[in-house]
Amino acid sequence: MSDYTVVSADLTIESFYGTHHGWLQNWLTRKLQSSFDADDVAQDTFLRVITSDSLQTIRDPKSFLCTIAKRVMIDRFRRNALEKAYLELLAQQPEALMPSPEIRQCQLETLQQIDQMIDGLSNKTRQAFLLSQLENLTYSDIAAHLNVSVSSVKKYIAKATEHCLLFRLEYGL
Repeated sequence: MSDYTVVSADLTIESFYGTHHGWLQNWLTRKLQSSFDADDVAQDTFLRVITSDSLQTIRDPKSFLCTIAKRVMIDRFRRNALEKAYLELLAQQPEALMPSPEIRQCQLETLQQIDQMIDGLSNKTRQAFLLSQLENLTYSDIAAHLNVSVSSVKKYIAKATEHCLLFRLEYGL
């Protein structure tokens, strides 16, 4: 028998969850080798399903859930890597300059939002944007660094700026 099933039009999230949570949980536990992490990823996966409004159009529930779960795992990995790098940087600061826990959390959340914001950019566009914003390089310097023309750098910066503005509008940032 095939795992390929079409979701019926009258399916509720409760029945979808009840039908698919167990195997997703087991699959994630094998992948992550941690039932605690699997619980978190499964919860985030179903949360994305609920907020996507695509429940009635799912043609292959297992494949759909695996795809969403993989994206959740990638997001968690990136978020953890970013947090680790941030904490390592903080550890190098003198105690007197250490921000409060509230400020650290706010800074980390801001870094994660910036990471999400620039995630959709191509590599050269992202590099040009970061060199412009973080290193304060001129377009000529960025062009030399990336081995592209100044007009390409202008296009990269314009595209990145537009992308970031649209992201902020979409997510209310």
